[in-house]
Amino acid sequence: MTDSPRAWIRLPSGAALDLINPSPDAWTDEDLALRLARTYRWGGESVWPWPLSVAQHSLLVLALRRQWAEDAGEPLSRGAALAELLHDAEEGFLGFDCISPLKRVLGEPFRVVGDRLMQAIWTRYRLPDWTPETHALHKRADSIAAASEAVHCTGWSEREVREVLGITHPVLAEDPLQTIHGGKPWEPWASDVAAERFLAVLRRLLAKPRPD
Repeated sequence: MTDSPRAWIRLPSGAALDLINPSPDAWTDEDLALRLARTYRWGGESVWPWPLSVAQHSLLVLALRRQWAEDAGEPLSRGAALAELLHDAEEGFLGFDCISPLKRVLGEPFRVVGDRLMQAIWTRYRLPDWTPETHALHKRADSIAAASEAVHCTGWSEREVREVLGITHPVLAEDPLQTIHGGKPWEPWASDVAAERFLAVLRRLLAKPRPD
């Protein structure tokens, strides 16, 4: 027996990840994709047969940022795309998407654990630091995605999105992911589908040459 409590999780690959002192080499890309596909937003609540996964949300945020960048005539860089795709990646290892009011109650220890996981992810994938401009664009995309998910996936009204959730960004009518993947607009994907699609995008981005 050891006096230290177990603070590691077993991953789909069979590897172990220490949640308190995470190593950037502890997981496979497949581990990350599958765990994000099995981690659900909105407390798992859904008006569809499946709840919405963090993997699908991450792809939606990336799709929005890519669309805006292309509209501006400056395609999203490899590093910026990876940062968008992986912006919530620590949630896959924590096993849940914690709502902001609960995060404040859980306090500093919970924040530290999440920050350590995110730092390991940032190191593993060599993600660029946010600039004030890129962070503002990311937060806008994230908020628009959240507002749209709340209405189309979870059943909140647009009034509730504004008055209860405090999100003032617009609710999208068209689903950017439907244009890419087909299917019904705003329908959450089964976990195996979400994992496959997330992993495919991650692998494509990692295969691109890094800038000098």
